[in-house]
Amino acid sequence: MTAPTTYGLSSEARNLHWLLTNLVEEVPGIQSVAVVSSDGLLLLSSDPGHTEQSRQARPAKGPRGSSADLATIVSGIGSLTVGAAKLLEFGGVKHTMVAMEEGSLFVMSISDGSLLGVHGSAECDMSVVAYHMALFVGRAGHVLTPELRSELRKNLEAESTGSDR
Repeated sequence: MTAPTTYGLSSEARNLHWLLTNLVEEVPGIQSVAVVSSDGLLLLSSDPGHTEQSRQARPAKGPRGSSADLATIVSGIGSLTVGAAKLLEFGGVKHTMVAMEEGSLFVMSISDGSLLGVHGSAECDMSVVAYHMALFVGRAGHVLTPELRSELRKNLEAESTGSDR
């Protein structure tokens, strides 16, 4: 993973980037991570390849090689499970896990509808991934304010267009 640039970001935004980097580097089997806002927008990613050029250059393994695609999947699963929980009247959704033959997808609520999504390899230990995701959520949830979400979104847009902040 190549760390995204954090130049010019607030200390809270830099701390979230640091937490995300540690999550990916410390937990074996994690392939990509995305933090998604309640409206489905990518806020933070372990993959600097959220631009179209990066998507085309990467291999086809994973969610088409892009954290933007992972964000779309996470947002959709998050919406589906929230709707199911309302229909079943079971309360809020805490986390969702999808186990596939060649990998796993984990989705966990952060705060105010924001979601943390993790794409893991088939070899990853699901309980370890879930534990570290819970740690991330516990550390990040209280700082993910509307102002910080806006800052993270603007930072991703600036990186996508290649402009300076």
